[in-house]
Amino acid sequence: MSKFFLLSANVNTDPYPVYPLGMAVVASALITAGHRIYQYDHLAAGCSEQRLRKSLKQFAPDFVGISLRNIDNVDSFSDEHEWYLAEIKLLVEIIRQETAVPVIVGGPGFSVLPEEILDYIAADYGVVGEGERALCDLITELEEGRFAPRIIKNNKDLLSGTDMASPRWDKDLVNFYIERSGMVNLQTKRGCPHNCNYCTYPTLEGRRLRTKEPEMVVEEIKQAQEMFGIDTIFFTDSIFNDKSDHFLTLAEEFLKQELDLRWYGFFRPQGIRAKELNLLKRSGLSAMEVGTDAACGATLAGINKQFTFADVIEFNRACVKEEIPTAHFIMFGGPDETMATVKEGLKNIQRLKRCVVFAFGGIRIHPATQIHARAIQEGVLNQKDSLLKPVYYFSPNLDQATMNENIASAFHGRRDRIFPPSEGLLRMATMNRFGYRGLLWDKLVSFKNRNK
Repeated sequence: MSKFFLLSANVNTDPYPVYPLGMAVVASALITAGHRIYQYDHLAAGCSEQRLRKSLKQFAPDFVGISLRNIDNVDSFSDEHEWYLAEIKLLVEIIRQETAVPVIVGGPGFSVLPEEILDYIAADYGVVGEGERALCDLITELEEGRFAPRIIKNNKDLLSGTDMASPRWDKDLVNFYIERSGMVNLQTKRGCPHNCNYCTYPTLEGRRLRTKEPEMVVEEIKQAQEMFGIDTIFFTDSIFNDKSDHFLTLAEEFLKQELDLRWYGFFRPQGIRAKELNLLKRSGLSAMEVGTDAACGATLAGINKQFTFADVIEFNRACVKEEIPTAHFIMFGGPDETMATVKEGLKNIQRLKRCVVFAFGGIRIHPATQIHARAIQEGVLNQKDSLLKPVYYFSPNLDQATMNENIASAFHGRRDRIFPPSEGLLRMATMNRFGYRGLLWDKLVSFKNRNK
């Protein structure tokens, strides 16, 4: 069996550092297959070239795997420094200088643009989609000297249930992320059945929901608590409140097992009532990040969200009633946006109570999405234009500068209304310096005198 050096290349800390769950899951699968592994996190190592070289020499791997979570920060206000592939290319060059073994890259960031990224960073092989089984199969082929395709697209025979590996926690990395963000992350299911026209989740994980049994999730949580004293977890499911009500079964299991746990997740602002929120809160739900994504009926339809802003208002009222902090993430400038819809959307946002709103300008275009096709049709970009560096969709029916001025004016003086996103990062950095850990934005929500 082989020695495998796993490198998490993510150094993005916006809005908080995120434990490299994908690397931990792949590490577990490799160990089960009999391989020796070393988990190396570039952020935790201080982005040190010297430490990377030393670790590679000491471990002397047979393979190096790079986990690529993000290729940019999807913020149209960002500059060149927030495009991460140049740094990844440099990491590959350093690896080449220290060892001649094959370099394999995977992860959600890679899977969005596999051919272009592999060519740019000059790695040897790439795995698209979930890597537990595909990576082990690739290593077997390479060990036996058999031909292996340069890119493995693992979009068939997707894993479910107990076939999905539990993470192999690394003590030093857990301690680092607990110190920096106060939490680690877990996944209770994969897949997304929705059809938002800008989103890559269905491509990355498939459209069919594949759930873990609640008992398996609880066992993973208990292991993390017993080994490291973890008391706060962010569930990274594409949407936590699924239509099959798996999320409610999980909450009931948390209560049954009397877990001492604070948890967060991504939510869709639809189809969840106060009674269900009460159950979630009793099970440990402490805050929710909400994929509202647009602020009025026309623009919600423009990105195919398949809910209305009335649904968002109803969701907001239920959250206020249960006193659960929420952050709504809203993109302006998408399909069918006009200055009239911008103004309508800003009025709608004023109706959202006791919550934080993060506003973005433009929508990052990814290949093979409906918004990519629409951008080509509208002349926003050409069919052959590369998306390796960030390209953003802005509706041709509005002026970007005027849109930005309107949003900034509407949010002025509100600490719970954040635009551009970099403004929120500055606030959170200040809170970090005062010792706050966790989501941080939830500290901006107060339920005192909420009836006034």
